[in-house]
Amino acid sequence: MKTILVILDGLSNQVASHAMGYLQAECAEGKGQVYSLTCELPSLSRPLYECILTGVPPVRSGIIHNGVSRLSREQSIFHYARAAGLTTAAAAYHWVSELYNRTPFDPARDRHVQDPTLPVQYGHFYSDDTYPDSHLFEDAESLRLNHDPDFLLIHPMNIDDAGHKFGLSSPQYRNKARFADGYLSHWMPVWLAEGYQVLVTADHGMNDDRSHGGILEEETCVPLFVFGDGFSKLPDLTIPQTTLCGTVCELLGVEHDKPVCRALLAPKQEWH
Repeated sequence: MKTILVILDGLSNQVASHAMGYLQAECAEGKGQVYSLTCELPSLSRPLYECILTGVPPVRSGIIHNGVSRLSREQSIFHYARAAGLTTAAAAYHWVSELYNRTPFDPARDRHVQDPTLPVQYGHFYSDDTYPDSHLFEDAESLRLNHDPDFLLIHPMNIDDAGHKFGLSSPQYRNKARFADGYLSHWMPVWLAEGYQVLVTADHGMNDDRSHGGILEEETCVPLFVFGDGFSKLPDLTIPQTTLCGTVCELLGVEHDKPVCRALLAPKQEWH
């Protein structure tokens, strides 16, 4: 089944629990379910992109801080999907390009990608943390409409950027979360109507020191919203962040060797 993974960078569950009114409404209608999960350590961006997309925690992947600029040595969702003949796309921060396509990032070469030989075949990548989330969602929808990817990653940065500038308990941070929820309310009804499986999560959270990287709950507890017929929608599940890669691969129907949160998935005979 075609799947969209949205990573809202830096969104703490503490704020997601009350700021994401649209996503909560879809869950209340029975179209989805919301969970909280604990991210792997260190609670930093590049290490956790790698964790979410490969199922490998930072201390094993070697991507242990944001300055590790090299291609991943692991198999990602993009690799498994490509090996199965599926189409991949991403509208994401340039570190995703550096992990799975080419490094170092060369904007003239790598910002806009149409190359069926790469793990991320079609992409719009940005390197400015203030790149508007509204534009990023439009980039993603353009990829969806023009290339019909089986797997699409959408990764906006404005929530994290506001957290670093103003902190967890600021109106600026909370409002960026509300804005992201609003952008999702514009695009997600179409995705759901067309039968996509959608996961909305975060890499890590944020603290009041305007940073993250440690073990505080506000840094490590992040949301996971899931929508679609492929999900069991059972409440109160414990979902390791390392199982997201394998779980998405199961939805895509591709071979992989990653851990899976089986309880998160509906029986396959219920999939449409």
